[in-house]
Amino acid sequence: MPTLDTYRKQAKLLMRWHRDGDYSIGGRVRVLDRFRAFTDREILAMKLPLTLAQEIVAVEAGHKNWAELKAAAMDAPKAPVISAEPPAFKSVIPILFVRDVTASAAFFREKLGFAEAFLHGAPPFYGAVSRDGIWIHLRLVQEPYFAAAAAKEKFLILASIEVSNVQGLFEEFKAKDVEFAQPLAKQAWGGTDFHVRDPDGNVISFVTFRS
Repeated sequence: MPTLDTYRKQAKLLMRWHRDGDYSIGGRVRVLDRFRAFTDREILAMKLPLTLAQEIVAVEAGHKNWAELKAAAMDAPKAPVISAEPPAFKSVIPILFVRDVTASAAFFREKLGFAEAFLHGAPPFYGAVSRDGIWIHLRLVQEPYFAAAAAKEKFLILASIEVSNVQGLFEEFKAKDVEFAQPLAKQAWGGTDFHVRDPDGNVISFVTFRS
């Protein structure tokens, strides 16, 4: 939808064309019922104030009057401002498929120390948990798609979270009887990690890359 400023300019342009004696203005004015029978000469001979020009623009745009057009233009979504700054990735949020969003959020809150960010729906079909700026989203499905494959494939990890003290986090989770898909281990590629399996079979890796 054009901006209100665009419509204002259109109205002023109509006034200028009328002032210049442009006969094409006749068809524009006749969109108003009360001027339907006016000839081009009669229209050029009459006065065309700003309020009349605005009314013509409004009717042409499908509105009853200028006030209605103004209200619609004010409520219209603004065009996004395109920045010259090159786009840069800021974060990534894994989405886990779960059978019960509320129960899954409780697991992350009670066992893994996450905070419940939101639950959407009644009953919830989507939610999110967070800890230290790390977010995980939870989506309701009838049957988790990857749970069976994760049980068969040793290294099928659905989310990997880097932490500053993986040993301390492992001990924290161990004290809460969290189920580990893999205990704490130093890997040949240089990292130290452990894997947690959530109630839906989703495997999450917690890792530090420092020796």
